[in-house]
Amino acid sequence: MLLDLIKNRKSVREYTEQKISHEDLKKILEAGYYAPSWMNVQPWKFIAVENQETKNLLCELSSHQPHVKNASALIICVADKNSWSKKEFGEVLASRGIGEEGREKIFSIPMFYPVLLGEDKVLMRTVEQVTYAVSYMMLEAKSLGIDSCIIGALQNEATVIKNPELFEKVNEKLGLTKDDVIITIITLGYAKEDTPTVKQRKDFDKVVYFETIKNHLN
Repeated sequence: MLLDLIKNRKSVREYTEQKISHEDLKKILEAGYYAPSWMNVQPWKFIAVENQETKNLLCELSSHQPHVKNASALIICVADKNSWSKKEFGEVLASRGIGEEGREKIFSIPMFYPVLLGEDKVLMRTVEQVTYAVSYMMLEAKSLGIDSCIIGALQNEATVIKNPELFEKVNEKLGLTKDDVIITIITLGYAKEDTPTVKQRKDFDKVVYFETIKNHLN
């Protein structure tokens, strides 16, 4: 069952030297490719990295977290802000059969077209979309017996850029544009130790409500 897969997935930071097959890596990437996306805008790019030199650079960008360089493979999850441009988004809308008049109406509504609200809102909406794909890829990895970990502590436009030279070097290495923002990195590999999964979660009724939260408030 899918719920069992979700319950048993855990963050793994120590990997064996066993390599992930290209076939399995492609399946994981396909899971991200088919993740839900509002209006099919798909404001994302996924970069699979196996080259050790590049992994070392990304490790440095990620506060020297060792599992970034020691993983069999990495998936760099990139928010593509350019996907919201009238040209790119317009092509997506047109492919859905929305005519010019309908497209222009969408471009006039801030809820549908975050460009009207400014750069921060565009990034926020794009990050929201990318997170769906991240979850799908990690669950597909688990279904294949491949462990993973999300790397969120890294230098990017959404946090802080401590080393601009390193930041630019990584962007150049990955071929990123000014509209591309690395949101997270997924490390992939096979766990060194097969330890039981222990999920530490708040009480279910502290985070899950039916209809309203009013009755739970003091």
